[in-house]
This record gives sequence, structure tokens and C-alpha cells, in this order.
Amino acid sequence: MSTERFSRFADFYPFYLSEHGNAICRRLHFVGSTLVLVCLWQLFRTGALVWLLYGLLCGYGFAWVGHFFFEKNRPATFKYPLYSFIGDWVMYADIWRGRVKL
Repeated sequence: MSTERFSRFADFYPFYLSEHGNAICRRLHFVGSTLVLVCLWQLFRTGALVWLLYGLLCGYGFAWVGHFFFEKNRPATFKYPLYSFIGDWVMYADIWRGRVKL
């Protein structure tokens, strides 16, 4: 699969969701994304840049555990970094909206 396969996010998102079929993987993404928001809050509250590092570790750490151990696939972020980043937050919002099940 080449990086030119998806020219629009709207075309990428169904693929992204198909890479997150395992409920535990989705739950780990959700927890990681929530912790990213907590870390960003702490960054703005304290001004301590270390919270940026913690946010990255939470976001990618939880997601990658989900992919490598439960989904058994390679995270889309390796081939589609921008679309994957956007996909994480769209899926997070869709989980809150009830469009994607935990």
C-alpha cells in the first residue's frame, strides 16, 4: 500500500476504522487519547514542557500496545502519519457520539 493510495481523508477514514476492528485496541486508543487531553491540560496549567512528552507517550504508547498485541497489525501512523493523527481524533469523537463502539 503506497502513501498515494489515499488523496482525501474521507477515503482514508474507512480504512482507518478497519484497522481498529478489535474492541480492546479501540479502548486503548480511547484511554490514550483521553490521557493526551489530560496532559495538554497540565501543560497549559503548569507550563511544564514535560507534559508534552507525557502526552506523546500516552497517545502513542496505548495505541501501539493495542495494535501490536491485540489488533496484530502495524499502526497506520507509519504509512499515513497525518491522516492517522486526524483519524485518531475523529474516531475519538465518533466514540463519544456513539458512532464507533467501544
